[in-house]
Amino acid sequence: MKHHLISAADLTRDDAVLILDTAEELSRVAGRPIKKLPTLRGRTVVNLFFEDSTRTRISFEAAAKRLSADVINFSAKGSSVSKGESLKDTALTLEAMGADAVVIRHPDSGAPHRLATSGWIGGAVVNAGDGTHEHPTQALLDAFALRRRLAGGALGTDLTGRRVTIVGDILHSRVARSNVRLLTTLGAQVTVVAPPTLLPVGVDAWPCEVSYALDPVLPESDAVMMLRVQRERMNAAYFPTEREYARRYGLDADRMARMPGHAIVMHPGPMNRGMEITAEVADSPRCTAVEQVSGGVSVRMAVLYLLLGGTTGQPAPGQPTAGLEEATQGNRA
Repeated sequence: MKHHLISAADLTRDDAVLILDTAEELSRVAGRPIKKLPTLRGRTVVNLFFEDSTRTRISFEAAAKRLSADVINFSAKGSSVSKGESLKDTALTLEAMGADAVVIRHPDSGAPHRLATSGWIGGAVVNAGDGTHEHPTQALLDAFALRRRLAGGALGTDLTGRRVTIVGDILHSRVARSNVRLLTTLGAQVTVVAPPTLLPVGVDAWPCEVSYALDPVLPESDAVMMLRVQRERMNAAYFPTEREYARRYGLDADRMARMPGHAIVMHPGPMNRGMEITAEVADSPRCTAVEQVSGGVSVRMAVLYLLLGGTTGQPAPGQPTAGLEEATQGNRA
């Protein structure tokens, strides 16, 4: 792996499988009474969030703490950023505090890349979502859930031959961009489905198929990922009404019944129940939304572990399995 994780495009197939395999090993910790490993003891991880977040921020915090890292949570609200402090000055402050990794969410596309390449900070940078650009760890946890449901979570496996359909607000979705890149890298065939107004310019150049209709692709899908319509990023009318959108692109029980029996329903959250997904589908055993959240902690543990390399006596990045097996089975502290 590279020193930073900015884009799903940073990951080769072997990188992605390594992260998924490491996450599978680390997931054993979740079943313990004490959910901690000493792997990153003495390291400092900063959660630098310039946008509101619940799942991602808490997930990264839980991941770092389970690896025994010290965690600093930084929110733009109530900080010097609200007084006009620049990203550079914030980064220099974190560097002075000895941050080993900075997990950044920012409303501007490209902010994590700027932080990683500027020289302002020496630690690893992890993109936790930047504008409408990317959200690579969300794609990784989605792939983790897909591999578990469709391939039993077997180590070393990818998603070759699986068909994944991503439906909804593709235009504003960093989750869609990262998933198309990562799932394709892992061998899946991806189709994006949306009204023309919610597809970005240049989508035809993406490594996926494009459809304007949902119903024809459902019988061929191994997984259908529903995306939230991001009203907060919209400054115009992208579809006639919410009812019309739900009628054409919402997933209800009738549409779910047209999917193959083994197929699953995914959602990165938060959900607009009754719009892109009905309550009946969201609460169905075929929906992996809760599994995606729980698996996200293991995946983010794996990312931090591989980027920061652990402590003395632990395996080096790129060689996690043997040492992690010993740590996850034998360490109870």
